[in-house]
Amino acid sequence: MSAIFLLIIVSLIVAVGFLGAFLWAAHNGQYDDDYTPSIRILFDDENYEKSGTK
Repeated sequence: MSAIFLLIIVSLIVAVGFLGAFLWAAHNGQYDDDYTPSIRILFDDENYEKSGTK
């Protein structure tokens, strides 16, 4: 029974570590999209007209 508690505690520590790594990466701009705005001019305008956005 103590092995189950040990595994639960270790898994919670690992989960909190991954959550902390994700929040750190999101805060530092790891997921910012710098590529798409630079190539947006290459897209056809008719794709935007079909979707109803401009």
